Amino acid sequence: MSEKIILKVEGMGCQGCVAAVEKAARSVSPEAKVEVDLAGGLVSIDAVVAGRDAFAAAITKAGYDIVG
Repeated sequence: MSEKIILKVEGMGCQGCVAAVEKAARSVSPEAKVEVDLAGGLVSIDAVVAGRDAFAAAITKAGYDIVG
């Protein structure tokens, strides 16, 4: 069963940021479905294996702030 994770991310401003956030999320779970809403600052992840904290840590490590 997959888990839908939605994170509010600050610091994204361009398509390069979108790519970096997607790469960070996929480093945790390569099979995860990752959707980034640049304008809204939201990252939606459908994940089977990893949980919210693992994705939040990877995105934070990539240089972005998780605010919700």
